[in-house]
Amino acid sequence: MTRVYAVSDVHGYRDVLVRALADEGLTDADGRWAGADARLWFLGDYLDRGPDGVGVIDLVRGLVEESGGAVRALLGNHEVLALGMRLFGATPIPLPGEPGRSFARSWRRNGGLRSDQERLTDARADWLRTLPMAAHDAGALLVHSDTLAYLEWGRTLDDLVAAGRDRLASDDVAVWWETWRLLTSRGAFRGDDGPAAARELLEHLGGDRVVHGHSIVAEMLGRPYPDVTEPLSYADGRALAVDGGIYEGGPCLVARLA
Repeated sequence: MTRVYAVSDVHGYRDVLVRALADEGLTDADGRWAGADARLWFLGDYLDRGPDGVGVIDLVRGLVEESGGAVRALLGNHEVLALGMRLFGATPIPLPGEPGRSFARSWRRNGGLRSDQERLTDARADWLRTLPMAAHDAGALLVHSDTLAYLEWGRTLDDLVAAGRDRLASDDVAVWWETWRLLTSRGAFRGDDGPAAARELLEHLGGDRVVHGHSIVAEMLGRPYPDVTEPLSYADGRALAVDGGIYEGGPCLVARLA
Protein backbone atom coordinates (compact mmCIF):
# COMPACT_ATOMS: atom_id res chain seq x y z
CA MET A 1 0.00 0.00 0.00
CA THR A 2 1.34 3.41 -0.95
CA ARG A 3 1.93 5.81 1.91
CA VAL A 4 0.89 9.42 1.25
CA TYR A 5 2.10 12.32 3.39
CA ALA A 6 1.70 16.09 3.58
CA VAL A 7 3.98 18.71 5.15
CA SER A 8 3.35 22.45 5.32
CA ASP A 9 4.82 25.73 6.56
CA VAL A 10 8.45 24.72 6.99
CA HIS A 11 9.42 28.44 6.97
CA GLY A 12 13.15 28.04 6.55
CA TYR A 13 13.75 25.27 9.09
CA ARG A 14 15.56 22.95 6.71
CA ASP A 15 17.36 20.81 9.29
CA VAL A 16 14.18 20.25 11.31
CA LEU A 17 12.41 19.19 8.12
CA VAL A 18 15.14 16.70 7.20
CA ARG A 19 14.97 15.08 10.64
CA ALA A 20 11.18 14.83 10.49
CA LEU A 21 11.24 13.26 7.01
CA ALA A 22 14.00 10.84 8.01
CA ASP A 23 11.98 9.77 11.05
CA GLU A 24 9.21 8.67 8.67
CA GLY A 25 11.66 6.88 6.38
CA LEU A 26 11.01 9.34 3.57
CA THR A 27 14.61 10.59 3.33
CA ASP A 28 17.96 9.50 4.59
CA ALA A 29 19.81 11.55 7.22
CA ASP A 30 21.25 13.79 4.50
CA GLY A 31 17.87 14.62 3.00
CA ARG A 32 18.01 12.34 -0.04
CA TRP A 33 14.78 10.64 -1.10
CA ALA A 34 14.29 7.20 0.43
CA GLY A 35 10.51 6.77 0.29
CA ALA A 36 10.27 4.10 -2.37
CA ASP A 37 6.68 3.19 -1.46
CA ALA A 38 5.49 6.70 -0.64
CA ARG A 39 4.28 10.00 -2.04
CA LEU A 40 4.97 13.30 -0.31
CA TRP A 41 3.30 16.68 -0.74
CA PHE A 42 4.63 20.03 0.39
CA LEU A 43 1.79 22.52 0.89
CA GLY A 44 3.76 25.77 0.66
CA ASP A 45 5.45 28.41 2.82
CA TYR A 46 9.04 27.26 2.33
CA LEU A 47 10.73 30.51 3.29
CA ASP A 48 10.48 33.60 5.54
CA ARG A 49 10.63 33.58 9.36
CA GLY A 50 13.23 30.79 9.65
CA PRO A 51 17.00 30.67 9.03
CA ASP A 52 17.29 29.01 5.60
CA GLY A 53 14.30 29.43 3.34
CA VAL A 54 16.32 29.00 0.17
CA GLY A 55 17.81 25.82 1.67
CA VAL A 56 14.26 24.49 2.08
CA ILE A 57 13.43 25.43 -1.52
CA ASP A 58 16.54 23.64 -2.78
CA LEU A 59 15.76 20.57 -0.65
CA VAL A 60 12.18 20.36 -1.93
CA ARG A 61 13.28 20.88 -5.55
CA GLY A 62 15.87 18.14 -5.13
CA LEU A 63 13.33 15.72 -3.69
CA VAL A 64 10.92 16.43 -6.53
CA GLU A 65 13.64 15.56 -9.05
CA GLU A 66 15.08 12.56 -7.18
CA SER A 67 11.69 10.96 -6.56
CA GLY A 68 10.55 10.91 -10.17
CA GLY A 69 7.29 12.64 -9.30
CA ALA A 70 6.56 10.97 -5.97
CA VAL A 71 7.28 14.30 -4.28
CA ARG A 72 5.31 17.37 -5.35
CA ALA A 73 4.93 20.90 -4.08
CA LEU A 74 2.19 23.54 -3.91
CA LEU A 75 2.22 27.32 -3.69
CA GLY A 76 1.83 29.09 -0.35
CA ASN A 77 1.11 32.71 0.46
CA HIS A 78 4.71 33.34 1.51
CA GLU A 79 5.96 32.33 -1.92
CA VAL A 80 3.67 34.99 -3.42
CA LEU A 81 4.98 37.48 -0.83
CA ALA A 82 8.64 36.71 -1.51
CA LEU A 83 8.20 36.85 -5.28
CA GLY A 84 6.17 40.04 -4.98
CA MET A 85 8.95 41.57 -2.91
CA ARG A 86 11.50 40.52 -5.52
CA LEU A 87 9.45 41.93 -8.40
CA PHE A 88 7.89 45.07 -6.94
CA GLY A 89 9.67 45.96 -3.68
CA ALA A 90 8.36 49.24 -2.27
CA THR A 91 6.09 50.04 -5.25
CA PRO A 92 2.82 51.42 -3.80
CA ILE A 93 -0.21 49.19 -4.27
CA PRO A 94 -2.60 51.09 -6.61
CA LEU A 95 -5.82 49.83 -5.04
CA PRO A 96 -8.58 51.69 -3.16
CA GLY A 97 -8.34 51.25 0.57
CA GLU A 98 -4.68 50.20 0.48
CA PRO A 99 -2.82 53.44 1.41
CA GLY A 100 0.85 52.94 2.18
CA ARG A 101 0.75 49.28 1.27
CA SER A 102 3.60 47.62 -0.59
CA PHE A 103 5.15 44.19 -0.85
CA ALA A 104 8.25 45.49 0.94
CA ARG A 105 6.22 46.59 3.94
CA SER A 106 4.25 43.33 4.18
CA TRP A 107 7.40 41.29 3.60
CA ARG A 108 9.14 42.97 6.54
CA ARG A 109 6.09 42.57 8.79
CA ASN A 110 5.68 38.89 7.94
CA GLY A 111 9.15 37.56 8.61
CA GLY A 112 10.87 38.28 5.32
CA LEU A 113 14.64 37.76 5.46
CA ARG A 114 17.18 39.61 3.34
CA SER A 115 19.29 36.45 3.17
CA ASP A 116 16.46 34.63 1.38
CA GLN A 117 15.93 37.48 -1.09
CA GLU A 118 19.63 37.68 -1.87
CA ARG A 119 19.73 33.95 -2.73
CA LEU A 120 16.41 33.81 -4.59
CA THR A 121 17.91 33.38 -8.05
CA ASP A 122 16.00 33.53 -11.32
CA ALA A 123 15.96 29.72 -11.49
CA ARG A 124 14.51 29.39 -7.98
CA ALA A 125 11.94 32.13 -8.58
CA ASP A 126 10.90 30.56 -11.90
CA TRP A 127 10.38 27.22 -10.16
CA LEU A 128 8.19 28.79 -7.48
CA ARG A 129 6.05 30.43 -10.15
CA THR A 130 5.25 27.02 -11.66
CA LEU A 131 3.79 25.61 -8.43
CA PRO A 132 0.05 24.87 -8.51
CA MET A 133 -2.37 26.19 -5.93
CA ALA A 134 -4.11 22.86 -5.34
CA ALA A 135 -4.01 19.15 -6.13
CA HIS A 136 -5.68 15.84 -5.33
CA ASP A 137 -4.23 12.74 -3.69
CA ALA A 138 -5.47 10.00 -1.36
CA GLY A 139 -9.02 11.29 -1.75
CA ALA A 140 -8.04 14.70 -0.39
CA LEU A 141 -8.03 18.22 -1.77
CA LEU A 142 -4.56 19.57 -0.98
CA VAL A 143 -4.20 23.35 -0.59
CA HIS A 144 -2.10 25.76 1.41
CA SER A 145 -4.70 28.03 3.00
CA ASP A 146 -7.92 27.22 4.85
CA THR A 147 -9.95 29.65 2.77
CA LEU A 148 -12.79 29.77 0.25
CA ALA A 149 -10.86 32.40 -1.71
CA TYR A 150 -9.69 29.70 -4.10
CA LEU A 151 -13.18 29.70 -5.59
CA GLU A 152 -12.69 33.30 -6.70
CA TRP A 153 -10.06 32.04 -9.16
CA GLY A 154 -11.67 28.80 -10.34
CA ARG A 155 -14.74 26.70 -9.76
CA THR A 156 -12.94 23.52 -10.80
CA LEU A 157 -9.47 22.28 -9.90
CA ASP A 158 -8.18 22.66 -13.46
CA ASP A 159 -9.49 26.23 -13.68
CA LEU A 160 -7.94 27.11 -10.34
CA VAL A 161 -4.52 25.76 -11.29
CA ALA A 162 -4.61 27.58 -14.63
CA ALA A 163 -5.72 30.83 -13.00
CA GLY A 164 -2.94 30.61 -10.42
CA ARG A 165 -0.27 30.24 -13.06
CA ASP A 166 -1.74 33.11 -15.07
CA ARG A 167 -1.65 35.36 -12.02
CA LEU A 168 1.99 34.56 -11.32
CA ALA A 169 2.86 35.26 -14.95
CA SER A 170 1.43 38.78 -14.65
CA ASP A 171 3.55 41.91 -14.34
CA ASP A 172 0.71 43.83 -12.66
CA VAL A 173 1.43 44.62 -9.00
CA ALA A 174 -2.32 44.81 -8.27
CA VAL A 175 -2.83 41.24 -9.51
CA TRP A 176 0.01 39.99 -7.34
CA TRP A 177 -1.23 41.93 -4.30
CA GLU A 178 -4.74 40.53 -4.62
CA THR A 179 -3.31 37.02 -4.86
CA TRP A 180 -1.24 37.57 -1.71
CA ARG A 181 -4.16 39.16 0.14
CA LEU A 182 -6.62 36.38 -0.60
CA LEU A 183 -4.15 33.59 0.14
CA THR A 184 -3.52 35.07 3.60
CA SER A 185 -7.19 34.67 4.57
CA ARG A 186 -7.91 31.76 6.89
CA GLY A 187 -10.37 30.09 9.22
CA ALA A 188 -13.11 29.30 6.71
CA PHE A 189 -13.70 25.80 8.06
CA ARG A 190 -13.91 26.65 11.77
CA GLY A 191 -17.00 27.23 13.86
CA ASP A 192 -20.59 26.26 13.24
CA ASP A 193 -20.44 27.16 9.55
CA GLY A 194 -17.10 25.45 8.99
CA PRO A 195 -18.33 22.06 7.79
CA ALA A 196 -20.62 23.69 5.21
CA ALA A 197 -17.74 25.85 3.95
CA ALA A 198 -15.49 22.81 3.60
CA ARG A 199 -18.22 20.97 1.72
CA GLU A 200 -18.64 23.95 -0.62
CA LEU A 201 -14.95 23.96 -1.51
CA LEU A 202 -14.92 20.19 -1.99
CA GLU A 203 -18.06 20.21 -4.14
CA HIS A 204 -16.33 22.50 -6.63
CA LEU A 205 -12.72 21.38 -6.47
CA GLY A 206 -13.19 17.70 -5.58
CA GLY A 207 -12.05 15.44 -2.78
CA ASP A 208 -13.58 14.16 0.44
CA ARG A 209 -11.62 16.40 2.85
CA VAL A 210 -9.47 19.52 2.68
CA VAL A 211 -5.85 19.09 3.81
CA HIS A 212 -4.23 22.45 4.51
CA GLY A 213 -1.46 24.32 6.30
CA HIS A 214 -1.37 28.07 7.02
CA SER A 215 -3.34 27.97 10.32
CA ILE A 216 -1.28 26.58 13.20
CA VAL A 217 -2.84 23.63 15.01
CA ALA A 218 -1.82 24.84 18.49
CA GLU A 219 -3.46 28.21 17.91
CA MET A 220 -6.62 26.53 16.66
CA LEU A 221 -6.72 24.43 19.87
CA GLY A 222 -5.52 27.13 22.25
CA ARG A 223 -2.60 24.97 23.39
CA PRO A 224 1.17 25.54 23.73
CA TYR A 225 2.99 24.96 20.45
CA PRO A 226 5.27 22.13 21.69
CA ASP A 227 2.26 20.18 23.01
CA VAL A 228 1.00 19.47 19.50
CA THR A 229 2.02 16.04 18.23
CA GLU A 230 -0.41 15.36 15.40
CA PRO A 231 -2.55 17.07 12.75
CA LEU A 232 -6.02 18.31 13.64
CA SER A 233 -9.09 16.77 12.02
CA TYR A 234 -12.09 19.09 12.32
CA ALA A 235 -15.16 20.44 10.47
CA ASP A 236 -16.89 17.08 10.92
CA GLY A 237 -13.88 15.36 9.41
CA ARG A 238 -13.97 17.52 6.28
CA ALA A 239 -10.72 19.36 7.08
CA LEU A 240 -7.26 18.37 8.29
CA ALA A 241 -4.83 21.05 9.54
CA VAL A 242 -1.14 20.07 9.33
CA ASP A 243 0.79 23.24 10.29
CA GLY A 244 2.59 22.49 13.54
CA GLY A 245 3.89 26.04 14.00
CA ILE A 246 7.54 25.20 13.49
CA TYR A 247 8.75 28.81 13.76
CA GLU A 248 6.99 29.16 17.12
CA GLY A 249 8.69 26.08 18.56
CA GLY A 250 6.09 23.59 17.42
CA PRO A 251 6.79 20.38 15.52
CA CYS A 252 7.29 19.78 11.83
CA LEU A 253 4.24 17.59 11.29
CA VAL A 254 4.61 14.94 8.59
CA ALA A 255 0.95 14.02 8.26
CA ARG A 256 0.10 10.61 6.88
CA LEU A 257 -3.00 10.79 4.70
CA ALA A 258 -3.17 7.17 3.53
